[in-house]
Amino acid sequence: MMTNKVVTFGEIMLRLSPPGFQRFSQAQSFDVVYGGGEANVSASLAGFGVPTDFVTRLPKNDIGNACLRFLRAQGVGTDKIVWGGDRLGIYFLEMGAVARPSQVVYDRAGSSLATIAPGMVDWSAALADADWFHWTGITPAISQGAAEACLEGVRAASERGLTVSCDLNYRAKLWNWGKKASEVMPELVQHCTVAIGNEEDAEKVLGIKAPETDVTSGKVDASQYRYVCEEMVKRFPNLKTVAITLRGSLSASHNTWSGILWHDGEVYVAPEYDITHIVDRVGGGDSFMGGLIYGLKTYGDDVQRALDFAVAASALKHTVFGDFNLVSVSEVTKIMGGDVSGRVSR
Repeated sequence: MMTNKVVTFGEIMLRLSPPGFQRFSQAQSFDVVYGGGEANVSASLAGFGVPTDFVTRLPKNDIGNACLRFLRAQGVGTDKIVWGGDRLGIYFLEMGAVARPSQVVYDRAGSSLATIAPGMVDWSAALADADWFHWTGITPAISQGAAEACLEGVRAASERGLTVSCDLNYRAKLWNWGKKASEVMPELVQHCTVAIGNEEDAEKVLGIKAPETDVTSGKVDASQYRYVCEEMVKRFPNLKTVAITLRGSLSASHNTWSGILWHDGEVYVAPEYDITHIVDRVGGGDSFMGGLIYGLKTYGDDVQRALDFAVAASALKHTVFGDFNLVSVSEVTKIMGGDVSGRVSR
């Protein structure tokens, strides 16, 4: 069991989805889970046996308490959660299939995390026994207060010598409080030693684009992304590790999935998984991040194995309903070893 905690900070929301692959207009009921970028990372890590605390702000009502129970059920530490505000954010998810893409509708305005302010989180207490702090680009997109609180956490973690990681995670629908991602994110990213994104995040957030890429073609050329990693490191010299998830979308139900990682001037490429029947792709990048943190903490200098673990873990996430990646280390290492048969384990 690892002794040093990973602390994550961000918003967790109530997720409401029509059952199966129904459209919103068909729904007579909704399936309920909870999820959010940073909480998803903590849930992955808890499943891998890594101590983790999730820091957020929840409303002091029955929905906030239900969310708390949901987190605790997965072994996520909740002692540093701040209570206050009026409501939990909600998002509605319509699952895509084949040529019909998934649809997301947000109902998160005025949520407890959106109305957070600097000084509400005791960062010295929250980070006391941690060696890693993780945040995503979703949090500063929510509101000015959330952006300022996130910057407080990033600075506190950096001053204490923690590894600071971020997932660039660009969400165009969220950046509407007065500033653009390109105005806010660089000050946060400059404190990071580890960063991940997908093939579009670096372009939308930092203006760095891989040459000759088209994610809608269903094919993603990993070699094109070395340039993106190297440009990010030039701009943010504190970065030691940069990873990019590579999703080729043949349809909403059939994706290829891989990743590359830049570390100390070397580029590593993971095997590509052909995910032919997606159950739930939400949280794919978060499960990659959780796997990467586990891999980098566990495998030391073997960054190729760390990357392979991250990609395998997130490939498995596509088979799990909900935002959280409810898989074990042994399940991940099994498919890393080439066993993707899905045969019944007896």
